[in-house]
Order: sequence, then C-alpha cells, then structure tokens
Amino acid sequence: MRRVAAAPRPGWRDTVTSQGLVFPVTPRPDGGEAVYWDESARYELTLAEVEALEAVTEELYGMCLEAARVMAHRFTDTDLRLPDGSMALVRESLERGDDSVYARFDLAYDGVGPAKMLEINGDTPTGLVESAVVQWNWLEDVFPDHDQWNSVHDRLVGWWRERAARWPHGLHFLHSKADDSGEEEMTVAYLRDTAASAGVVTYGHPIEDVGWDSARNLFVDLHDLPVEAAFKLYPWEDMLAEPFGAHLLRHEEANPVRWLEPTWKLMLSTKAILPVLWELYPGHPNLLPAYRDYPSGLSEWVAKPLWGREGDNVVMSTRTHQERRGGSYAGQPLVYQQYTRLPVFDGNHVVLGSWVVGGRSAGCLVRESDGPVTDYFSRVVPHLISDAAMPDAAQVAAWLRE
Repeated sequence: MRRVAAAPRPGWRDTVTSQGLVFPVTPRPDGGEAVYWDESARYELTLAEVEALEAVTEELYGMCLEAARVMAHRFTDTDLRLPDGSMALVRESLERGDDSVYARFDLAYDGVGPAKMLEINGDTPTGLVESAVVQWNWLEDVFPDHDQWNSVHDRLVGWWRERAARWPHGLHFLHSKADDSGEEEMTVAYLRDTAASAGVVTYGHPIEDVGWDSARNLFVDLHDLPVEAAFKLYPWEDMLAEPFGAHLLRHEEANPVRWLEPTWKLMLSTKAILPVLWELYPGHPNLLPAYRDYPSGLSEWVAKPLWGREGDNVVMSTRTHQERRGGSYAGQPLVYQQYTRLPVFDGNHVVLGSWVVGGRSAGCLVRESDGPVTDYFSRVVPHLISDAAMPDAAQVAAWLRE
C-alpha cells in the first residue's frame, strides 16, 4: 500500500458534482472551504493486500453478527441508554432473521501489519456515492487499464434484485431534513437508484413527512400510501427516542414496517460492540482491546461515546498527545479502546473504510485527515490496484488450468 501524488483532472469539481457528489468541498467555520474529494493523490494496493482485506472484512462481519446476538440478550434498554422496549425489538428482529443491506468497517491498515478494526457503522453508513460512483469513474477516466477494489454498485443492485419480489407495493427511501449537508439525501437517492435498477418500485421523501394514521394503525407517506417497507438513513437510537418511535415501541398496536436497516443493526451501531468483540475473541489479530470501564492496564487509549459519530466527544490519551473533542454526545457513557496509531502517508492520517454488502466484502474507501481523529473535515482519496498486483498472462493461464 502506498500513496502517490497526482494531478487532479481539469474540471474535476464539476465532474464529480455531475456524478452525484453534492459536496466536493467541505465548508469551514471561517467561511472557507476544505477539499473533500481529493484526487491530488491516489492510493495503490496490491492484489494480495486486497484479497487479505476482503477475508478480514468478512471474518470481522461474522464476528459482529455473533456479538450482536450476545448483546441482544445481555444488555438492557438502560445499559444502552435506549427507550423502554428497544431491546425487545432487537431480539425480535434477530429471531426473524431480518435482512441487512450494508455496513462499513473503519480499519487502520498500512500494508505491513494486520488491519485493526477501529469500529463498524452498521446502521447508517455514508460514503457510498464516493466509493461506488465517483472513484470508479475516476479510475475509468485516468487509469482505464487498471482495476479497483470496488464491487459496491454491482453488489447493491444484485442484492435488491434477489429480493425485489418481497416488496410488491414498493419500498420507501427516507432521509432526514435535518441534514443540511446533503449527504444523507445524496446517499439515499443513490441507494434508491440501485433498487430501481433492480426492478424495485421506489418512493422517496424525508422521514419527517412520514405520518401516523391512527384509524388504520399504520404509517403513511405524503400521499397517504401505507409505508409497508422502508429504507431509512436515520439512526435507530434517535428514531426510537422520538414521538415517531413510540408507535414502533408499541408495535403490537401497529401494522409492522419492514425496515432496512433492521432494528438489530442497533447492535452494530453502538460502540458497546467493541468490548463485546474483545471478550468473545480475545487476542484476535484484527481487534483492539476494548472495555466498558476505564482500563487501568492501558497506557494509551481512545474513549468513544456509546452512540458517537464523526469523532465528536472522543477523548484520546497517549504518551505524547492528550485530546478531548467537543460535540453533541457529551454525557454519554464511554467505551475505552486501546489506542493504535493511524498510518501516516505524506503527513496524512489514513483510515480505510471497508464495505460489506449482503454480508460480503465489496470494496474500500480511503479517508485522510490532518490529525489522529477522523472527523467532519476528512478527505476521500481514490485508489487502484497497482500493476505489481496485476496477474500476467502466464499466471492467468495457470489459474484457468487449475
């Protein structure tokens, strides 16, 4: 794995915007802008590295599924600061075997040592447009003879196609009006497009416009159509805590909605999964030690709020660095994870986002940040599989003979 400086394409900003990336730059509080899509460099991975990361990703995902089952029966609503009745919904969802579309791991990986799992976003991952569309089009424009670790789009379309008959009356795609960056609407619009490409009838509007029909005991959309099945890019822990969620918690009174992501994905959204994983798989080479209580045995650690996102309210303590970040998750219980130094390439701290679609590894997203915490001002840098990893004709012929 290496970082290579490059010249951005002329007109790159208009190009990526036309491909659906509504924020090629990130606004700064001072009124300036920071580059978000950054093609002034690329990352090159070898085929051996990609194959190893695919195997790690699928193994970690299987471990997370087992951790979710353990958590569902171990934790109470109070333990996870959830409204009464939430964990009952989680258990019912697991027992039904509710389907899941996708997830994203954040991994620390430098191409030398084993990848280390920093966390998993199993409920509301973003970064799909950047991964599946923009960086793939970059590859075709700049390196058409190379390959990329990227089957995200094809796997998503295939996932919807295999299940299209489950939603004969269509599937609602919901995002929040509260997100003024456009990220959530962009991500949901892309997922809706992949579903429509697979033959699914789709409807789209903000989740705030979903209403409750008390006469029929069901949720309805803006046109008074029943919401029978829905994909929502809205955190379960927030949804259950709002008046909207009260009808879900009193589910015996309502006609059920088939939700994507399902309720059990709460267990893959909370940082509480990290210590459970370490307990179930102690010493695993792709895990970092993690604990629910302050770990007196760890000399360097990172503390993460139970439901934190975007690096908000993270506390970091290392031999050379102390940091306490602000944000909207103050007061939440903290999970303590052993600190691991992020790989640094040309002064950039790197996190590799590894995608899972339908339980299978599907590609990666490389993010860079100026400091050791990946936050709102991180940058996305495209990648390719380097020539060194490309098989020659003799190798291909040998594989075919096998």
